[in-house]
Amino acid sequence: MAGKKQFDMDTALDAAMVQFWRFGHAATSIDDLSRATGLNRSSIYSSLGDKDTLFLRCLDRYGTRYGDKYDAALSCAASQPLAAVRAFFDVTLERIADPALPDGCLIAQSAMAIPALNPSIAAHVKEALGFQRLRLRAALKAGRMTDQEAEAFAVHVAAVNQSLAVMSRAGASPKQLLAVVDVTADALSHALRARTAEVDG
Repeated sequence: MAGKKQFDMDTALDAAMVQFWRFGHAATSIDDLSRATGLNRSSIYSSLGDKDTLFLRCLDRYGTRYGDKYDAALSCAASQPLAAVRAFFDVTLERIADPALPDGCLIAQSAMAIPALNPSIAAHVKEALGFQRLRLRAALKAGRMTDQEAEAFAVHVAAVNQSLAVMSRAGASPKQLLAVVDVTADALSHALRARTAEVDG
């Protein structure tokens, strides 16, 4: 029974996450979450928490799920930094292309709604956004960039990555999204070549 309960909990959390992802925090009601999860209101409150608590759980769930994928993509950064960043973008492009998932990014759309969120949730969203910059910065430093270069490109790559999610919601085609990635990858390739030439010279 314990295993069944855990499975049901995971299923309910995934359904709630997709509901928030598709419609956002403000436009999602407890009744919406009840329909999405198949749980009645009292079960949601007793098992998953109130709306804000559940939203934070879903935000963390989303961050962990895709954060692990991003970390795996960046794992080769020390030896192949450009390939690592392209793999990082591939995680986002594959997620966007998955017809079973909503367009966009739960964290990105939540960030755009920060003015309407309560301060504790807004702070949590900002922290989730920050994790992406930090993982990129560490990867680029491992790829022999200076602290300043790694920070600048981490901010840029993170911003581009979030923009892909926003563009996908606005109807951008896969070809258009890939073109945006290519511009960033070209700029990074140039910077890496310059850094290698400087170190070797």
